[in-house]
Amino acid sequence: MEKISLTALARQQVELAGSASSGRSASTVYGGHEHSLRQTVIALAAGRLLEEHANPGEATVHVLHGRVRMAAGEDSWEGSPGDLLIVPDARHSLEALEDSAVLLTVVMNRSRGS
Repeated sequence: MEKISLTALARQQVELAGSASSGRSASTVYGGHEHSLRQTVIALAAGRLLEEHANPGEATVHVLHGRVRMAAGEDSWEGSPGDLLIVPDARHSLEALEDSAVLLTVVMNRSRGS
């Protein structure tokens, strides 16, 4: 069994995002290409955006630190620490309203070419 502190990992990734020219940082916590389930801590500096992208499978975003806004078309949802956002099955974006870290959990849909 393995134990991972998401609080510590989120803090570390927020620091890395703050010093990165892209304003973001990520670390896969569990999974990868050989697994159906993938969990990744993603950090974004305030004002940074993950541009609109397709959903690779069923997914959730658990806000660990900061505040974020997820948008899909005309709809948007804001999340704060402890909130769980269900990723829509549509193109969407994620914006950091302040320095933020989220846990992205995806179940890869292998029929989509993954």
